[in-house]
Amino acid sequence: MRLVSAFLASAAMLAAAPVHAKPADTAAAKKILMDSVAIPTVEGRGKVPELAAYYAGVLKAAGYSDADIEITPMGETATFAATLQGTTKAKPIVLLGHMDVVEADPKDWTRDPFVPVEENGYIFGRGSEDNKFDVAMMVATMAALKQQGFKPKRTIILALSGDEETSMMTTRALAAKYKGAEFALNGDGGGGLIGEDGKPKYYGLQAGEKTYADYVLEVTNPGGHSSRPGAVNAIVELSEALAKIGAYRFTPQQNELTRIGMPIVADQVGGDIGAALKAFAANPADAKAIAAIRADPEYVGQIGTTCVPTLVKGGHAENALPQRATANINCRIFPGVSIEAVRAELEKVIADPAVKVNTDPDATASDASPLRPDVMAAVTKAVHARAPGLPIIPSMSAGATDSLHFRAVGVPSYGVAGLFSKASDSFAHGLNERAPVDAIAPALAYWDSLLRDLSK
Repeated sequence: MRLVSAFLASAAMLAAAPVHAKPADTAAAKKILMDSVAIPTVEGRGKVPELAAYYAGVLKAAGYSDADIEITPMGETATFAATLQGTTKAKPIVLLGHMDVVEADPKDWTRDPFVPVEENGYIFGRGSEDNKFDVAMMVATMAALKQQGFKPKRTIILALSGDEETSMMTTRALAAKYKGAEFALNGDGGGGLIGEDGKPKYYGLQAGEKTYADYVLEVTNPGGHSSRPGAVNAIVELSEALAKIGAYRFTPQQNELTRIGMPIVADQVGGDIGAALKAFAANPADAKAIAAIRADPEYVGQIGTTCVPTLVKGGHAENALPQRATANINCRIFPGVSIEAVRAELEKVIADPAVKVNTDPDATASDASPLRPDVMAAVTKAVHARAPGLPIIPSMSAGATDSLHFRAVGVPSYGVAGLFSKASDSFAHGLNERAPVDAIAPALAYWDSLLRDLSK
């Protein structure tokens, strides 16, 4: 726990320093958010370049030059980058977010998903939470810093992708371009949880993601007439392989994130699962703790690689022996474990040369980011300005964000969203997505504090 003590001490030193921060205007930030929601940046509609142009207009009005802003079309989407030039040659900081959103069918919503509405203390609309809230806060903060004449030592680059929800082609392009960055701060990860009583419970700082990888099991046979069954059957062979995978459990693993974060989570959740999380953090070979965590869908993904069958296809006619049978195995791989290593382990578990295990060529793996004392201290200071003493929990996501591709090229990346919300208010990717209006002002103060401290 010496690392925890170190970043708390650093945060205290930062908090003691003179503060001259003046966060962006709340009304301006709310307008940016609502204007962003009004542009339907769904795959296939070609609207991402329009949103990028809108952000460019906001920043140019704040004093950024044409040379400071770069919009790069990529098919029907685009990337956006805005640079606040530093006074030194130190490696830059990259701010990450994505402009695209998932589809929403108006007939299923109470309100039109692409007509932002402020009602009952919330802004409703697709993307109001994921990810246009924090993108709007970052754009507003970048504009305010420029208007106030702030001169960072480290260059700050706001880099927004245009297809994070789908292929991440633009993300890969941004990661390749800014692979020399010192680190990345991602507004599409982490964030604060507010209890149903309205009080903040904890802040999650995302510093790792499990690798998403699909593997296809394939069995091929000559086939034939179903009245003449032979010794082998593609569907039967595939079924036997699936049964083995279904019964298999990968060796439990631990890293810096789970070792530090689990005891804090344990104190939050309490009960038997809290005791199991604390026991696993202390001893990752604790069989009783492993069994309890594996039985809980909320936490099973935190202790190692998981692989599950998700799709099965086989045969070509009701009266014919199957010539081919396939199954998709979806794996969420623990950071630091290679995609090939998991493929080889699946092959070993199946132990049948007739079953081929094919890897998705587009899968990308990345390791967890180290818990940098400067990042941890700055986040702690910014969070504690809103909620003194609130637990900061390093976390690992089971899903993927733009950070995946930055970590893959060696850029440490941290999910540090400024949004605090209740679990009951989170409808990302769902119906009637919304963000609380009263979250805007503290998020602006948070981003202002974070960027001023980390760009010194």
